Amino acid sequence: MTPANEISIAYFSMEIAADPRFPTYSGGLGVLAADMLRSAADAGLAMVGVTLLHRKGYFRQRLDEKGRQSEESQEWNPEKVLEALGPVISVFLEGKEVKVRGWRHLITGLTGHTVPVFFLDAELAENSAWEQTLTDHLYGGDDTYRLCQEAILGIGGVRFLRAIGHRNISRFHMNEGHSALLTLALLEEEIGRQNLTKVSLADIEKVREKCVFTTHTPVPAASDQFPLDLATRILGADRVRTFLETECCTCGALNMTYLALRCSRYINGVAMRHGELSQSMFPNYPVHSITNGVHAATWTSSHFQELYDRHLPEWRHDNLYLRYAVGIGVKEILRAHLQAKRELLREIKQATGVELSENVATLGFARRAAEYKRAYLLFSDLNRLRAVQKNAGPFQVVFGGKAHPRDESGKAEIRKVFEAAAVLRDAIPVVYVSDYDVRWAKLLTAGVDVWLNTPHRPLEASGTSGMKAALNGVPSLSIRDGWWVEGHFEGVTGWSIGYDEDPELRDVEIASLYEKLEHTILPLLYSQPQGYGEIMRSTIAVNGSFFNTQRMLSQYLRDAYYSKSTDTGSALTDII
Repeated sequence: MTPANEISIAYFSMEIAADPRFPTYSGGLGVLAADMLRSAADAGLAMVGVTLLHRKGYFRQRLDEKGRQSEESQEWNPEKVLEALGPVISVFLEGKEVKVRGWRHLITGLTGHTVPVFFLDAELAENSAWEQTLTDHLYGGDDTYRLCQEAILGIGGVRFLRAIGHRNISRFHMNEGHSALLTLALLEEEIGRQNLTKVSLADIEKVREKCVFTTHTPVPAASDQFPLDLATRILGADRVRTFLETECCTCGALNMTYLALRCSRYINGVAMRHGELSQSMFPNYPVHSITNGVHAATWTSSHFQELYDRHLPEWRHDNLYLRYAVGIGVKEILRAHLQAKRELLREIKQATGVELSENVATLGFARRAAEYKRAYLLFSDLNRLRAVQKNAGPFQVVFGGKAHPRDESGKAEIRKVFEAAAVLRDAIPVVYVSDYDVRWAKLLTAGVDVWLNTPHRPLEASGTSGMKAALNGVPSLSIRDGWWVEGHFEGVTGWSIGYDEDPELRDVEIASLYEKLEHTILPLLYSQPQGYGEIMRSTIAVNGSFFNTQRMLSQYLRDAYYSKSTDTGSALTDII
């Protein structure tokens, strides 16, 4: 393995939630990237992160009394919190040099080892006014804006790393296809841009050996694709000819997923089922599975941290020690949970004015507001939901999540939740926390009693919010998709919704959801607190000990970064 004092792995991601002060993420992808880098810092690995600065963030969410979302820029001052670096590099876009500089943030691990994250920034006087905006908005703009951003991330990221002295990087990890143009930068390093018309299989093989690709895309239509005329205008005709020759274009478009697939030694999905689905989507490539995780020390509430520190003092350095949570007394677990719940309810009251009761069962649902996440599924039958409350006992629900500014169906999901909350006001309190972020995620995943997840199968690639909840002993009530296929043990780590044999029957899922609430979960919470505490304890021991980035990183090291296998080579023999 490469010595720790040499940078050996460069991790590229369009978003990285490196610090709660930086609005440089939209959701799970960025949080995962940051957790990966935190675990690398804990392990003392020679890794760096590369992303864009996003000077105006993703967006700040405002919700009116009807649940109508509006957005505003979330501007921040990188100059106050990041270290400016000297080198300025160039990325050729539309035949012009766009200048790019970098900022550095250090993630410090348990032993003091640091992993730098480099934020690329195009706001330089040498650039035109429009070019200066290219690193402003995360997932903003049109296709032209997005392709320019991806070129800055992929091509500019490689050039920037070289400019600051990192010339012996052995692996480039693409966290989703946004950074796939780094493969082009590596190819041009190998043969020179002037020789792109003479690309050989051996040249691509040299690039392949350096690259790892993690896909989070559960359907082909979600891949980033750019029309060839646009790609030609922005990147140049010679580069586009190379993409055509290497079959990285589909249906008249440059497909970033196929570019990453063609040029990677190792490809993986982010959960067992997602890996299987991705294999069926891309049958010409061997797609492996490395299930996502979360950074345990980051997502465990202070109340459970104190509990683990007393009983399992090694847990931060070795998350597998959470397996021994089975030896912690149920009363201590319930006490820590109550403290986390009180903290959440205090923050909700301060933010919304709504006072929820700590003695009432609390369901949590918070994630990106997208139609396939089906936030409204809980409210499919309001009369039935009232009957559940009447027959089994009171409960309250806390929601959170942003819809992309252009996602009208996602915004509609939020409005539906508000409409249901208004109808249920006299019976079931429902609160929607606006501007959901890392801070709220920590509070919610630790403070609710049950974590709810209702995606439309098979569109949940992995999901990680339930993993965060598990570290705090909060069991899940979830559709069996994504990571929950592996983490679900009925009545041990939580409960499933629906049945595998009826994956498309929405009515069956709704009936199952209400049935579990009325006859299993609420009776357990109110009549058998000892039994609920035992489920909390087993949730920590079974899921908290496994679904973490410490385990995930060890799999990447063993299977992706330093394995000798380059079995995607067979898929390339007919390309050129």
